[in-house]
Amino acid sequence: MNKLDLSNTADRTFPLILRQQAEQNGDAEFLVTDTARISFAQADTISDCLAAGLQALGIGTGDIVALFLGNRPEMVLLSLAINKLGAIWTPINGDYKGQWLLDNLQMARAKVLVTDDQYQDRIAEIEDQLGIGTIVLVGETGASALRNPIDYQQLLDHPPAELDYGAQHYGDNCAILWTSGTTGKSKGVLQSYNCWIRPIVGGCSLQYNSQPGDSIYCVLPLFHTAAWITSVYRALVEGIPCIIEPRFSVTNFWERIKYFGATQTFLLGAMGAFLLNAPERDDDRDTPLRLAQIVPLAPNQWPIFEQRFGVQLIRTGLGQSECQLVMTQVENREDVPVYALGFPADDTIIRLLDDDGKEVASGEVGEICIKPLQPYLLFNGYFDNPEATAEAYFGDYYRTGDLARQDLSTGAYFYADRKKDALRFAGRNISTLEVESIVRRHPAVEDVAAFGIPSEEVESEQELKLNIILREGCSESAEAICSFINDNAPHYFVPRYLEFVQSLPYTPTNKVQKFKLREQGVNEHTWDLKNSDYLVRK
Repeated sequence: MNKLDLSNTADRTFPLILRQQAEQNGDAEFLVTDTARISFAQADTISDCLAAGLQALGIGTGDIVALFLGNRPEMVLLSLAINKLGAIWTPINGDYKGQWLLDNLQMARAKVLVTDDQYQDRIAEIEDQLGIGTIVLVGETGASALRNPIDYQQLLDHPPAELDYGAQHYGDNCAILWTSGTTGKSKGVLQSYNCWIRPIVGGCSLQYNSQPGDSIYCVLPLFHTAAWITSVYRALVEGIPCIIEPRFSVTNFWERIKYFGATQTFLLGAMGAFLLNAPERDDDRDTPLRLAQIVPLAPNQWPIFEQRFGVQLIRTGLGQSECQLVMTQVENREDVPVYALGFPADDTIIRLLDDDGKEVASGEVGEICIKPLQPYLLFNGYFDNPEATAEAYFGDYYRTGDLARQDLSTGAYFYADRKKDALRFAGRNISTLEVESIVRRHPAVEDVAAFGIPSEEVESEQELKLNIILREGCSESAEAICSFINDNAPHYFVPRYLEFVQSLPYTPTNKVQKFKLREQGVNEHTWDLKNSDYLVRK
């Protein structure tokens, strides 16, 4: 273990951090899989060779390299090599295919694309339309469906590049991460070195408080921001191993934790729920795992998880690609619930603002807006999209699109909803997430999307609509659904409009594109509360 002091912003570039670890902690393991154990010194040398190989392909300062790879050490090593050249890496979501994949790659304007055996067939299907002259393949090129891929090994065969990182700056663009496209067209988030490092130094590292012998178990896909903040880059900064798994498996999770001796992990909320839903075993508590952060995990599941698996859960917070540390809970305060977002960092000012950019009344729900007090705390704008960048700000305040309220007694903030996934009707802010959570409890409901339809009476408000997919073999009436909601939730959760549909417009990551549903609006198949005999009970 070799936790670096990065208080001097001049040290906050990944090439310099890797060089420090190679010099001070060179023999320690950095990247670990079933078949590879790569030390910090080896990672530094390998990335120097890759940098030389990429340089021979014409990659230099400011150029973009797209990485369409599975979870593997090569992705980490390539990202470090790309940054050593002052270039920018952009990960492509492994769920993308066809037109969606083509659109993302064309938006990225990459000079070189690196893919592997897992994904090369998807690239081959769109290769003629890509407009990318150079494709590197991690895998067997002889039998490849790609036309003339360059063998990854050819990059490795170059002598290590001798590079000077002195001109690099902690505010330089080093990566482009893409938004999921749930509220509109995907946007490329330009991230500086400091945008990554700040949430590690001021958040994750403080919460995990790593000790000698610790190691991080990473099952999140490496196109996901959280995988790098909580695992890969944190391991780089702290000088501890990062175990990279190809994918999350409920069946094998605990066996794999034991196999690697992993002591820390970060999981998405659904992963935690899946583990809890798995059959109990006598050896559930027999695990080296000490610490886990599961975001979001239902408050009632929190103590059950800790008790069953003997793992301490780390409190949640809030981050996004544009600002990877919005709020955090470093202290375990007894007067603040575990599910709170927590508190802002000292280097920002947080305000809850309304649609006009005015601060909401104390205790009311408003959009979380951030004013940075130091440079390069937030993203450097949206790639090739100055209009979207301008729209993301109220003056000096970045608009997160997340709604929250502040508890007046503790000062802690609590999450309410995504702004575009919420609506205001009859003076109330209605959380569509909360509405959906109620509707999903109905035994006939397979999936549901709640969203707003413009009000005919009040221009600034919306009325609630539900699009519902019923389970196979089930039938139900709109009135019965409304009665169930009325029995189990506030009366204003009962929708004005309801429509049974066969499908919802999902992104490749299974998030509903509600902007498409809002565009579709109502039609002849839509049930209307006002034209029915159902009476809402208040």
